Amino acid sequence: MTVEFSPHFARQFQKAPEQIQKAFGKQLGHLLRDFRHHSLHAKKYEEARDIWQARVNGGWRFYFQILKDRYLLIEIRSHPK
Repeated sequence: MTVEFSPHFARQFQKAPEQIQKAFGKQLGHLLRDFRHHSLHAKKYEEARDIWQARVNGGWRFYFQILKDRYLLIEIRSHPK
């Protein structure tokens, strides 16, 4: 699998705090190895558009689509507790 970053995701990622960017890098590695990795807690977020949600950490999530042989990362944002 490969990764593609939407322009929206890229803008949000650049604005995210440095520790979130670092944590996301770790989680992206897990996603590329096995999207069912326990720390991702990946789950279907929006069935109609086939959007998945996964954890960056306790307070941040990222959203993606699985398109044939690639992950399209569409959003990263804080997650209200």
